[in-house]
Amino acid sequence: MENLVYLEYAVAGFIRYWLLNSDYKQIIGDRVEISTPLNSWKKVTEGAYLYNEGINPYLGDMFHETPLGLIIFEKMINHIPQWIGIIFIACDLLTAHVLYHTAQSFMTELSSRQIREKDKYAKDADALLLKQSDLLLPPVYVASAYLFNPYIIFSCVGQTTTVFANLCLAFTFLLMIKGQRVACCCMLALATLQSLYPATLLVPASIYIAQSERSMTLQGKQPLRASSFVLTVLTFLAALVLLLYVSSELAGGWEFLHATYGFILNVPDLRPNIGLFWYFFTEMFENFRLLFICAFQINAALLYLVPLTLRLHGEPMLLAASLTALMAIFKSYPSLGDVGFYLALLPMWKHLFNYMQQGFVVGCFFLITSVMGPIVWHLWIYSRSANANFYFGVTLAFATAQIFLVTDILFAYIKREFSLYHGLRREINGKTTKLVLE
Repeated sequence: MENLVYLEYAVAGFIRYWLLNSDYKQIIGDRVEISTPLNSWKKVTEGAYLYNEGINPYLGDMFHETPLGLIIFEKMINHIPQWIGIIFIACDLLTAHVLYHTAQSFMTELSSRQIREKDKYAKDADALLLKQSDLLLPPVYVASAYLFNPYIIFSCVGQTTTVFANLCLAFTFLLMIKGQRVACCCMLALATLQSLYPATLLVPASIYIAQSERSMTLQGKQPLRASSFVLTVLTFLAALVLLLYVSSELAGGWEFLHATYGFILNVPDLRPNIGLFWYFFTEMFENFRLLFICAFQINAALLYLVPLTLRLHGEPMLLAASLTALMAIFKSYPSLGDVGFYLALLPMWKHLFNYMQQGFVVGCFFLITSVMGPIVWHLWIYSRSANANFYFGVTLAFATAQIFLVTDILFAYIKREFSLYHGLRREINGKTTKLVLE
């Protein structure tokens, strides 16, 4: 199995290297579905140029990376420009490898939980139990789903900084499931520093770390300790404050906050992307802008956090994946690289696929919208035979498909969990029936 994974790494690396050295690189990098004002490599090079000329890149509306990222990218551009493509490929492959080990740890956790709780399951729920074969392949599928997902490949070839954001998120997931508080909080703080929205992952991370401590000390017989949650939150805040302070020292002030977090929250750049913000606020009356900015940002970051946490507190990995997916759908400047990351996580719940009902519809939606997006963009921008409504219709359908996917996987989890504890047989009008999950 390991040899198969390494072969996949080699093939995926070759594909990325070939595209990076082909004529398609510039075309892919210019696509609005791939590059946004927050992750565009063009913006990075412009910011690095201003920095080298002694001009503060945060004074205008040109650069939106963090000062820490600015320094790192400036060193890359000026000292090792010939290795930049290789660095992007290496980070992408490393992300896949980290997700592979994350999936392995999660499969081990699922097996241990099933053994621990098997006595609580219904007598006729044997058909729902995970077999050894169900636990071996998902890690390989996770790595494959990341390595060969066109969304991820295009994001790497376009040299978007989403590649580095995905690497931070992958390490966050791995360290979270390992229960390593300090390292997990530091990686999560680094991901939050770059794009703000990952801060919501502090909730599943806190649950995982508390569960890990309970399993080591109390054999899982006592409730989670509140002190563990508090310590995790404080560790995360300390790491984030430290990173912000270092960034302010590198930038020579706090102007970067308005150019990074302010830009994400206020959404001043309304160039089209695969998100829902740009079209709505293009049509919005200025008097109502603040109200709807708050409503959209609450929807993107906080609205689903409490209900999902209450329902999925016993499954923090699914909670983290769901929050990551919702971030990719509703954030102010999403890209296909964000979508590809959470899609790669789904094979960890391969055992739920048989219980999903929207798979075919969602697959068709993804395929059609992925093809129609560039076509409608060409008709609108170049042929001038369409307008913004056409392109927004495609992005709206794409977001709808993602919402269907998230809700379907969550309902599949709930249906399987209910059947595990209550069995498959039911009585209707006094007659015994059997619940079949399809």
